[in-house]
Amino acid sequence: MISLENKNRLLYGIIFVCILCFGTSYSPLSCSILFAAIGILCFYEMWQLRIGKTKILALLYVSSPFILIQILIWQYLSVDYGDLYNWGGSEIILRILFVTWTFDSFAYLIGVRFGKNKILPSISPKKSWEGFIGGMIITVILTLLYCLYNEESFLNYLLIAIIIPFLATLGDFIESAYKREAGVKDSGNLIPGHGGMLDRMDSLLITISFSAIIIIIN
Repeated sequence: MISLENKNRLLYGIIFVCILCFGTSYSPLSCSILFAAIGILCFYEMWQLRIGKTKILALLYVSSPFILIQILIWQYLSVDYGDLYNWGGSEIILRILFVTWTFDSFAYLIGVRFGKNKILPSISPKKSWEGFIGGMIITVILTLLYCLYNEESFLNYLLIAIIIPFLATLGDFIESAYKREAGVKDSGNLIPGHGGMLDRMDSLLITISFSAIIIIIN
């Protein structure tokens, strides 16, 4: 029997994913506005976490991904810079999101069911090696199936499917460390069952930055 808390978590999680996917895929303008709004919320929540403490590094950490994604949207991913509705870059951004979400979801589910060996219990007690390894394996398998279905080279995505789990986990640990230092469980209460916007974006902060830098330098 699913508890009311988990039902709310699932419902609002689905709503958040749908908003993010629609806003990203509709046009470069909607994508830009959406990530700017998310970035502002994450910036505000990190500011609140760091009240009375040094803020510069934390705010730079949380703002960098959203600055980089704006560069991607307007300089590298738009098909026609003069057409706000001619949008060919959403697929790249959505791939980053889905690979990260796939790992995150399965790492959580496997960790809840089989997790015994914690990675860093003093920072994030729910993260286990079983969840991490299981999430990575499933991410690689689903990436392979995606490539077979779309007749794309698996090697082009294999590295991403392997690296993103490490980056996503690191992002979770960094945010958990900030919350633990602030003495709070969640970064906010914006999304019922999930906490704040920063709680939803923690694993994406580094994966977005990494992916954006790779695309820009190439």
